[in-house]
Amino acid sequence: MPEIRMPNVAPSSEDQSGRVVYVVDDDEFVRAALTGLLRSIDLEVHAFASTEAFLAAPKGSGPSCLVLDVRLRGQSGIAFQKSLVENGGPQMPIIFMTGHGDIAMTVKAMKAGAVDFLTKPFHDQEMIDAVVAALERDAKRLEASQSLLDLRACWESLTPREREVLQHVATGLMNKQVAGNMGIAEITAKIHRGQAMRKMKCRSVAELVRKMSALGIELPAGD
Repeated sequence: MPEIRMPNVAPSSEDQSGRVVYVVDDDEFVRAALTGLLRSIDLEVHAFASTEAFLAAPKGSGPSCLVLDVRLRGQSGIAFQKSLVENGGPQMPIIFMTGHGDIAMTVKAMKAGAVDFLTKPFHDQEMIDAVVAALERDAKRLEASQSLLDLRACWESLTPREREVLQHVATGLMNKQVAGNMGIAEITAKIHRGQAMRKMKCRSVAELVRKMSALGIELPAGD
């Protein structure tokens, strides 16, 4: 049973508004104790007795994490983690709890993507530290995902000719060389380049190359 006292913990300096913690444990006391502990630092908490109930519940779009017991009735927490990865389930950091410290199990869970593995009984602050770290990790994941979506939108806003020009520019070609390769006037290449760089919010060729690499865009061969 986890050692959870209501709570004498160091307050978190992070703003936790909009961040959600999901708890899955078939022990009603553990669910209630963890819910009280995490709500004491202003986190939204949803607790479930089974993985099935967790999967059926609606999920928010903000930062979240899952606190999951290893030994559940039916499917184990480790098996559930594996099924989430294989079946494209909710993407959120997982913190495992177990009453039986097992190095092999810990290694297996961490390799599969778990962010922490707490052995019962654990202290309040251990859980809070693990949850805050997991939520921050998920916030960064969501931010990166949104940045990529924004970048794709920028690329989609380009005309086919602007995209072609940028692909040549990214190889290091000057406007005259781009124009020669594409069979257009140098002034036309220059105009397309300027418009496209503004749409992509790029101030340099190096920045353009980084963004095109992030989008997985291949550069023309032979430039």
